[in-house]
Amino acid sequence: MGKVYHLYRGGVPAKKEKEGIKVMEKAREEAQEMQETQETYPENRDELIELIKKKEAEAKEYKEMALRYAAEVENLKKSFKREKEEYFKYALETFMKELLPFVDNLERALEAAKQSQDAKALIEGIELTLKGLFQTLEKFGLKQFEVAIGDAFKPEIHEALAVEETHEHPEGAIVRTFQKGYTLHGRVIRPALVAVAKKPAEQKKETPEQGENKN
Repeated sequence: MGKVYHLYRGGVPAKKEKEGIKVMEKAREEAQEMQETQETYPENRDELIELIKKKEAEAKEYKEMALRYAAEVENLKKSFKREKEEYFKYALETFMKELLPFVDNLERALEAAKQSQDAKALIEGIELTLKGLFQTLEKFGLKQFEVAIGDAFKPEIHEALAVEETHEHPEGAIVRTFQKGYTLHGRVIRPALVAVAKKPAEQKKETPEQGENKN
């Protein structure tokens, strides 16, 4: 214990004293820096009035500058809003231009159908127009997905419109498609409307007693 006490008395207080001196020196330096940077005010009344007027002028200038900046920011907001509205208003311009030829083809097909009895040629023309339309839609990220009979029902891409009892397909399988589905850049924007298979309810067999009662 004497050795430990000796070490404490001879070493630790000296170290703390040095740390305390460093802290005091740092505080003195900071106080000196603050004193040097602190603005000095005149003791003369006239000089003080002049200083107040100068500060008032500076404050007025800063206020006007802040108002100008606020007005500029407000004008920028209005400009961005107008540009945003214009962008969304005409964002589909290119897309619409791509669709116009198919509208023209369908109008011509309708006029030809009124004057001609050749249904086969009319059907072929409509099929070609529809094929070109789908190709154009795919350019913009729209895709149609087929639903095969017997596929398992998937709620993320299918919507059950009806349930049909059947033995031909397992329960939960798709047995009919009412409307095809579409995705836009991989996201489902319209699920396919389908009918889902359901296991038929089992009919109860009549017992001999039930048959006698009916008779």
